[in-house]
Amino acid sequence: MSWGRDFHLTGDDGKPREPVDFRGKVVAVYFGYTHCPDVCPLAMAALAQSVRFLGDDAGRVQVLFVTVDPRRDKPAVLARYVRSFDQRFLGLYGDKARTVATAREFKVLAGKDHSAPVFLFGRDGSLRLIASPDVTPYSLAHDMHLLLGRSWPLAPGLPAS
Repeated sequence: MSWGRDFHLTGDDGKPREPVDFRGKVVAVYFGYTHCPDVCPLAMAALAQSVRFLGDDAGRVQVLFVTVDPRRDKPAVLARYVRSFDQRFLGLYGDKARTVATAREFKVLAGKDHSAPVFLFGRDGSLRLIASPDVTPYSLAHDMHLLLGRSWPLAPGLPAS
């Protein structure tokens, strides 16, 4: 794909971040804002559950939450929000120009009426899948597992696909 390839943002930890920083991991990118009343928390909860389904492979996945409201989502707010779902998640932000440029690169709407797909990248940094916001955690975990180069074992307690 010729889009969704690049961003230059800042992590909620204050470090500059770009796609190359996450090479070797499967990366899930989601755009939203911390004051979103419904879609964002549901998507983030689904991402957290999907990562938990991975068990020992969870450390090989990085979930990135890109705020579309950097004016309100200051680093501390962003960090608290993403870590409430999973301690490994990372929030990303930029100034207005970088936020707009990143949203344009990913072809999403950046605002309160934002787009809500989950972008999954392979370990080589290539965009491999765009999942709808209502995808199940099990389905996301399945896709993440395949992108990690593993066959998907049906674990006890997980529903059959």
